[in-house]
Amino acid sequence: MLTPAKLLECLQFRYATKKFDTERKISSHDWAVLEQALLLAPSSFGLQPWKFLVIDDPALRAELATKSWGQTQITEASHLVVFTTRTDMTEADVDRYMASLATAQDRPVDSLGGYRSVIAGYAAAMTTEARHAWNVRQTYLALGQFMISAAVLGIDTCPLEGMDPAAYDEVLGLSGSGYATSVACAAGYRSTDDKYASSPKSRFPLEEIIEHR
Repeated sequence: MLTPAKLLECLQFRYATKKFDTERKISSHDWAVLEQALLLAPSSFGLQPWKFLVIDDPALRAELATKSWGQTQITEASHLVVFTTRTDMTEADVDRYMASLATAQDRPVDSLGGYRSVIAGYAAAMTTEARHAWNVRQTYLALGQFMISAAVLGIDTCPLEGMDPAAYDEVLGLSGSGYATSVACAAGYRSTDDKYASSPKSRFPLEEIIEHR
């Protein structure tokens, strides 16, 4: 486990990298760990309403850059992940998770009937739009876990909301898939001439943002 001091060091290391070193690539071993970090990300009820698209094709990344205000991180970073989210949460989604949970816990799926009813009832009480928004919030939990995990490994990241999500969906062929783009994240290693790497972090005083009651 990390020491408290090491954890704070990793958090200080992390920043939204604006310029990546195009010559440095994340090793296959480290990338496999980051994929596991995504797999292990928390979500409400454990439903995992997402799919993470790792964009390896340079031509595809170049096309996505044109839908991202020309941000160079899209093409310069070692890796690019597009975080997509379930556009709804149906009973079929819940049943799929129940089957997975039953297998993981080595128990009959019927024994999870009460838990299934709670989840299905919670989802049914919302509109489709609200369920999508709920799913998107879960996806951002995965984004946070990915970024912190990368920082622990000494890998830089940049979360990217400056994009046209609908255009991403079109480029990535997501229409009718049940998933839609929420956010992207570039990962790799900072360039030595990224001036933002040495910029001090600006944070409000702790006593202004944390309140004990």
